Amino acid sequence: MAEQKAVKRIIQEYVPGKQITLTHIIASPTDDVYVKLGIDNTHDSIGILTVTPAEAAIIAGDMAIKSGGVEIGFLDRFSGTVIFHGQSSALQAAFEQVEHKMTELLHFSVGKITQN
Repeated sequence: MAEQKAVKRIIQEYVPGKQITLTHIIASPTDDVYVKLGIDNTHDSIGILTVTPAEAAIIAGDMAIKSGGVEIGFLDRFSGTVIFHGQSSALQAAFEQVEHKMTELLHFSVGKITQN
């Protein structure tokens, strides 16, 4: 009898809603993190933001850039992920601005900004 390979399946759930699900600042990441992300190690911190619906990542990225002091390292409108880099204080200010505007203008729910 022929041997069958086990089929692995991944189930992804999309939870409808308007929310910023993760806002995190990595202070002083190691060089490996920069390399894996494909970002030049020219700033002291990396910021990660995830948004649902995923297309809102475009809006969040634009808002953060306009707040000044941060750059986009990666933006994915399909997963809702935006990766920024800049000084820790600039990332904190940008995230606060994004959360304020997304809450007030678009009625998003937001979580706490975390940092390590």
